[in-house]
Amino acid sequence: MARSPRPSRDQAAPRLDPLVLAGLVQGFAGDIEPGGRTEGLAFEGVDLAGQELESSTFSECLFQDVTAHDAGLRLASFVDCRFVRLSAPSLAAPRSRWRGVEIEASRIGSAELYDAELSGVLVTGCKLGYVNLRAATLGDVKFVDCAIDELDLGGATATRVAFEGTRVDALDATAAALTHVDLRGARLHRVAGVDGLRGATVSSIQAVELAELMAVRLGIDVRD
Repeated sequence: MARSPRPSRDQAAPRLDPLVLAGLVQGFAGDIEPGGRTEGLAFEGVDLAGQELESSTFSECLFQDVTAHDAGLRLASFVDCRFVRLSAPSLAAPRSRWRGVEIEASRIGSAELYDAELSGVLVTGCKLGYVNLRAATLGDVKFVDCAIDELDLGGATATRVAFEGTRVDALDATAAALTHVDLRGARLHRVAGVDGLRGATVSSIQAVELAELMAVRLGIDVRD
């Protein structure tokens, strides 16, 4: 098994199990068959830039110091995988599936993840530019100590998602369906689609800021 038993926790918090990868074999770019299944390999310093990996499945794999700029990851699946220092100025992974994944200390410029499925995903210490999660489905996802320029959750369905020590310069929640989404640990600078935040938890300070945005939306002139 790749994961250890889950301890008891707040039922509204993301349910994340520690990822344990053991007995991995060194992998090389040539070991990946586009559209095939790759399992139990550790890729270190591998350049996947520009490779067409549509519909490929990766299970119990480690990607460390890997470059994946413009890699074609449409419909790709990552199950019980860890990414450490992934570099991808552009990551094209629409309709992909990420289950039991940890992403650490990585830099991703534009992440096209619309219509994707993210389940049990932990993102730690990452610098993210534009994260396109429009119409995506998120369950048990946590961002820790990250910097996100723009997070697009337009039309997304998110359950048990949390932010801890994470800066989000711009958040778009237009038509989103949120359940147990905890934004208290996020430093929000701009928010669009305030109506879509129904079901989210915010701090008292954030509530005041959002009230001002809602007043503008409703055409209310607030004066002292």
